[in-house]
Amino acid sequence: MLLQRVITALVLLPLVLGACWYAPPLWLYLIFGGAGLLGAWEWTAMMGLQSPPARYAYLLLTAAALAGAWLVRAWWPWIAAPSLAWWIFTFFLIPGFPGNLQRNKPPLPALGLLGLVWLVPTILCLVQMREHAGGDDPLRLMYVLALVWAADVGAYLAGRNFGRNKLAPTVSPGKTREGALGGLLLCVVYACTAGSYVFQPAGLKQLSLLVGLSLGGAALSIVGDLGVSMFKRLAGLKDSGKLLPGHGGILDRIDSLLAAAPAMALGLHWLRL
Repeated sequence: MLLQRVITALVLLPLVLGACWYAPPLWLYLIFGGAGLLGAWEWTAMMGLQSPPARYAYLLLTAAALAGAWLVRAWWPWIAAPSLAWWIFTFFLIPGFPGNLQRNKPPLPALGLLGLVWLVPTILCLVQMREHAGGDDPLRLMYVLALVWAADVGAYLAGRNFGRNKLAPTVSPGKTREGALGGLLLCVVYACTAGSYVFQPAGLKQLSLLVGLSLGGAALSIVGDLGVSMFKRLAGLKDSGKLLPGHGGILDRIDSLLAAAPAMALGLHWLRL
């Protein structure tokens, strides 16, 4: 399993970084949108849709939403805000799982809307961070991607070596509080070093804002991971899919990014970093 994960990561990483650096914004949006449609297909199974026509109809709905978001991308903060609000709300859902969602399972239309709130703002925000201030700055986008990876790697290493206390045992029994803390600490170091280079903060105040924002984005990346895991457990699934050997599905790989990307894009916009 570990070897499969490593091989898959080594294949995907150059492709993702190459697209982030070289693809024009529209092509980058199409590439990310294609991945989003694969995630939407996985989400239809988690929703409980069985018939192929219903699942394909949801794909068409997602594609239409992505197209519409691109056409009105100048209003992207308004599209991203509901996503950020959902993930903040999810933070309060996690402690009460599974009882809260089992008692009040969202109806199918609400689940369909939730998938759009997950996927469309994330994809739009990723491209928006690349198009900062009307320019072309792939380093900002890569900073956010690497921030999520740093939170994941730091959590894995700290949890493996020091993990004792479960973070959310009813959602993801393997995650520990020590692991989460390790991931957050690594992100602070990353923000102070890589963030200083990418954003060139003017003084200690701006650097502190960047570190605080990065810490918040990293914390929400953990919420994103746990939030998607809640719905996988409700659906009785271990993984969202089998597309990526050793990793599971697309949603398994981007769950943290679903929460972190809108938060980071809005934070950078509001703080003018």
